[in-house]
Amino acid sequence: MQEATVQKRNFTAFLIHALFLALTLNFIDINTVVPSMLSQAGGTAVHMGILSAIMVGGTKFMQLVFAGMIVPLRKKKPALLAGIYIRVAALLVLGLFLGNLGGEAQWKVWTIILVMTVFSFSGAYANISYTDIMGKVILPEKRKKLLVVKQLISSVGVIVSALLVKVILSQISYPANYSLLFILAGLLLLLGTIGFWMILEPAAPVPVRTPLHEKYREFWKVLKEDPNFRKYLFLINTSGVIVSTLPFLLLYGRSLFPVDGGMTGTFLLVQMVGALGANIALTLFSKGQRYRSMIYLFVIVSALTPLGALLLPAAPLWYSLVFLLSGVSFTISQIVSSGVLLEISTNENRAVYTGLSGAGSIMQVVYPLLAGYLVGIIGFPAVFIMTSLYIVLGLYAAKTIHCERLVGAN
Repeated sequence: MQEATVQKRNFTAFLIHALFLALTLNFIDINTVVPSMLSQAGGTAVHMGILSAIMVGGTKFMQLVFAGMIVPLRKKKPALLAGIYIRVAALLVLGLFLGNLGGEAQWKVWTIILVMTVFSFSGAYANISYTDIMGKVILPEKRKKLLVVKQLISSVGVIVSALLVKVILSQISYPANYSLLFILAGLLLLLGTIGFWMILEPAAPVPVRTPLHEKYREFWKVLKEDPNFRKYLFLINTSGVIVSTLPFLLLYGRSLFPVDGGMTGTFLLVQMVGALGANIALTLFSKGQRYRSMIYLFVIVSALTPLGALLLPAAPLWYSLVFLLSGVSFTISQIVSSGVLLEISTNENRAVYTGLSGAGSIMQVVYPLLAGYLVGIIGFPAVFIMTSLYIVLGLYAAKTIHCERLVGAN
């Protein structure tokens, strides 16, 4: 098969999966649906902090654990599919559990957290293979285009699913509404594997088995010798905490005014509009392979998001603008974190870099735990102001990081 045909097929495969994954994640959106569901089951800000730490930071940390298992594999697609099928099973189990949830109880809250942990960690397992395969089968000059187009297709798809989520949450009573959402999410994610079955992955050379102490020495060598990777870690440990802070926006909204299923669906829809708008703008105005301006934009929008929650009037219509900002910041974070990591790594070390980036994202574990604890002591306003000031530190990485394989210093 000709190289151009293979590239087109693999490009299409990633886009097919992106569409179904976006639909899936919309049904279990960590920023709106999950906080609302957890709160109605009896969860608090502390529980939300724990779940956010697991689903955002903990997932990335587990990538280092799984990297050692996946790096020696000559082909990564079987591991990718295995991780996704475990995620599907977790969603279906949780959907059935929520259908029989009943009233509030702490053991039910912890059961939800446990199943979502399985879902998140299996995603970490799959992501190692996903990143490695993308780096091998998509040409360097096509990667940023793939990431931007992938986000654009995802955003368009989730607008439709956001409308469906709003209808389900509004018209079906609790907890049957959340049960249906999670079951649909599992089925959609299952359909998303069609894309990965299409991928034509070349077999890697047989790897030389490395003792454990040599692996840790290799990790340390990367941290010591690659300043770009250190700056990347600084970025995701400062500005990157916005991703694990977004779930608290809905909890804060619930403290200001009543938030029912219909309002949760509205917030999700507005968030998706923000994501779509960001993708359209990036598609139209993003030029070449340069990431620096995008990193600056990410830091600024991320810092403004929690401040917006404090400055906007405490009314549902106005507060929905916060979720518009959250959609923009989350979308840019996905492009920046994936794109920069791809460009500062090579085909040979990409799995190692991905694993290290996860383990190095320590603040995405610590920060939501700390925020969930501090909310009960100093309140949401103080926590949100602290978060914005902390996010601004990422401007250092935006100014100094370089991707030398691209045209110019970006």
